[in-house]
Amino acid sequence: MANLGHRAILIRPLAEGQENEEVEIEIKGGCLCGAVRYTAEADPTSATVCHCRDCQKFTGSAFAALVRATKDAVTIEGALKTFSSIGGSGNPILRHFCPECGSSIAEESGTRPGMIILNVGTFDDPTVAKAGREIFRNDALPWIEVHGEMPRFAKRPD
Repeated sequence: MANLGHRAILIRPLAEGQENEEVEIEIKGGCLCGAVRYTAEADPTSATVCHCRDCQKFTGSAFAALVRATKDAVTIEGALKTFSSIGGSGNPILRHFCPECGSSIAEESGTRPGMIILNVGTFDDPTVAKAGREIFRNDALPWIEVHGEMPRFAKRPD
């Protein structure tokens, strides 16, 4: 069996009155050409599905699937190129990508300086991610429907 770069986790339904706890696992990933690799400790069980136009353009897809991690829990090997702009929320955002193949690797929001947001599509095993919320639903393409019970927001939640 191949090592997919993550530890097995067991997720049990919450008992009544029990609060949801973060489930941090080791996530490995990288770009299409292999020039950028990363390892992160993060909770992939509450990924954000973002439909904003900026995420659509950055990922080259209909939406972005994103997992947050603290910056000190992420190790990146290889050079990244960074594009700075104002995101769909109106706040500054840094978008990091591979300068060789162009794969979108991560984002950093100006409002959360200690966090980095990883793109699920770059995970070695993206199946560890589970959607936990959907944002910028008003910008979603009409043929996209994310299944499951989760909070959904027309724009960015407050």
